[in-house]
Amino acid sequence: MSSIKQYTDIFHAYGSAIDAHSAPVLNAVRPDALKALENATMPRKGDEDYETTDLNELFAPDYGVNINRVNLTADPAEAFRCDVPNMSTSPYYFFNDVYHHDADTLASRGDGVIVSSLRKAAIEHPELVARHYARIAPLSNPQVALNTLLAQDGIFVYVPRNVVLERTLQLVNIMNVAQPVMAVRRILVVLEDGAQARMLVCDHTQSRDVQCLSNQVIEISLGEGATFDYYDLEATASTSRRASTLWARQAAGSNLLIDGITLANGITRNGYHISINGEHAETSLLGMAIASGEQHVDNHTYIGHNVGHCHSNELFKYVLDDRATGAFSGKILVAENAPKVEAYQSNRNVCASPAAKMFTKPQLEIYTDDVKCSHGATVGQLDQDALFYMRTRGIPEHDARTLLMQAFMSDVIDGVRIEALKDRLHHLVEKRFAGALADCGECSGKCLRNKK
Repeated sequence: MSSIKQYTDIFHAYGSAIDAHSAPVLNAVRPDALKALENATMPRKGDEDYETTDLNELFAPDYGVNINRVNLTADPAEAFRCDVPNMSTSPYYFFNDVYHHDADTLASRGDGVIVSSLRKAAIEHPELVARHYARIAPLSNPQVALNTLLAQDGIFVYVPRNVVLERTLQLVNIMNVAQPVMAVRRILVVLEDGAQARMLVCDHTQSRDVQCLSNQVIEISLGEGATFDYYDLEATASTSRRASTLWARQAAGSNLLIDGITLANGITRNGYHISINGEHAETSLLGMAIASGEQHVDNHTYIGHNVGHCHSNELFKYVLDDRATGAFSGKILVAENAPKVEAYQSNRNVCASPAAKMFTKPQLEIYTDDVKCSHGATVGQLDQDALFYMRTRGIPEHDARTLLMQAFMSDVIDGVRIEALKDRLHHLVEKRFAGALADCGECSGKCLRNKK
């Protein structure tokens, strides 16, 4: 049986309660989402682009859904801190999928910037939200449709024309549950022409003995000449399940950087879908995963060059140890009549143990001439010659392996355009490889409490 039915049954039974705790703009799309799910099934293991990850199985457990928006009483600023030294951020918090309304950190700036609960924004600015909500992520995708059917809130970021947000927006998602729960989160980001902003999203788990699922959909709309950085850091637990899919649309001259980092997890499926619709747009799509034990990390990417004279660069790296499994499936598409495109894709992987497995499928689909495109993938072990050389210089084998794995990941981290965050990530990766950050122990509950 499809895992979708249990959630559509919930909607049929409690749809009025879901609507009552949301906003008319979000509610207006639910009938279309329900219709899209009528004959849909979640992708199963072996389906195209889901060769190693069974979303139907991922959504199958009887997860609870917080229909009545029951909130945790804890103060997120006290219960959880994610400070990055020397980086000033504007923090926002979700407990499971409930926005912490007392955490608004941007006072009225007088320049039209909006950073708030999606529900609140949809009530106060209905025309603005309706113009962008559920416009990029398609309901033909079952995960998107299910998220749209059940999402009652999220976060809305709006930056008007030519406005620059100097402070990085930081969204901290905290899973803290006493029983299995599915968190349904929606992120909507809109940058008008010439606007600039940066966002850091951190996923963490405090309840480490209960299985939970994050169903997250991100929509990003960039106007002409807009610049946006999106950093996605997952440091959860072995009981965590995450299905996150990002959909972005770029206009001419825009610049988008996405960097997805998995430091600790249970089962993770990330999707990145980017449509480049204007000339001279640039896209950087970076990702890294460090997995051990029984952890599973699956990244799927799609970059569509729908016009000519645009550029994309894609780099994903994995280090897998023990019995961990990694998967990468990426496609670059160059449409007809889209000349002068430059698009590069690379997936490089290290299996640090004989039992670790990596599945990779890089793809190019090109329908025009006069382009510069390449793709490639490698799967191997640590450089034994380099390891031997370091050991002859008196470096213990464990330390030598750690240094080599750190160096292997460095170019993904170096793609970060925030120096303080870059330094912090180098530190966290070092601790992860050294075995001092199992299940992100430094980030769980006491997360980086001003440790310098």
